[in-house]
Amino acid sequence: MSLTLNPPETGSATVKEHSVVLHSISWATYESLLKDLADCSAPRVTYDRGELEIMSPTPEHELINDAVRLLVNIVAEELNVEVRGLGSTTFRRKDFRRGFEPDACFYIANVERIIGKTRLDLKIDPPPDLIIEVDITSPSLDKFPLFAQLGVPEVWRYAGAKLTIYQLADGIYVERETSISLTRVKGEAVGQLLHESQGPSRLAWIRRVRAWARSLKEDDEDDKANES
Repeated sequence: MSLTLNPPETGSATVKEHSVVLHSISWATYESLLKDLADCSAPRVTYDRGELEIMSPTPEHELINDAVRLLVNIVAEELNVEVRGLGSTTFRRKDFRRGFEPDACFYIANVERIIGKTRLDLKIDPPPDLIIEVDITSPSLDKFPLFAQLGVPEVWRYAGAKLTIYQLADGIYVERETSISLTRVKGEAVGQLLHESQGPSRLAWIRRVRAWARSLKEDDEDDKANES
């Protein structure tokens, strides 16, 4: 199933809960705003050819975002996969007139290409291998076209207690059951674990995630033994 995305409607401004979209904004204004917010973790800013969204994350949003970052790192550790998380790093291309700050992002397949770098140039450096989008409320500005143009191979979108995995194929994102970045990881299982992360004990939840990740590793080892 492919995901079709349309640009936002035109107008002077669109306001939704926790976000505002401004229209007809220049690239220079966008870069000036990024400079002013350089030392701030919030708000997060997205720019798409004149459309500028300013979004302030809610506590619910950030709790899920923190949980998914923990989950990815635990799975990578158990599967012995090198991973580097760059959080909500700003990614932008002036020639595309597009820029965004994901909820979370990870370098996995291309991790060796960015180790040691403190600045990334997307004309030279690869985009993140995996981007996480947490949509507690309906987003005002669709980010998938930005991800696609920059060549992000995989996106996880969490919305309504469900996590959907998308893979970039021929310029569009297609829904997949299993991650391409972290083998054997299925969206249904991740969605359930993220829903459970809102329980009273984060430590107990972390232990469940680790046990699940180890079961993935054991399944992988069993398959390799059967092939040999």
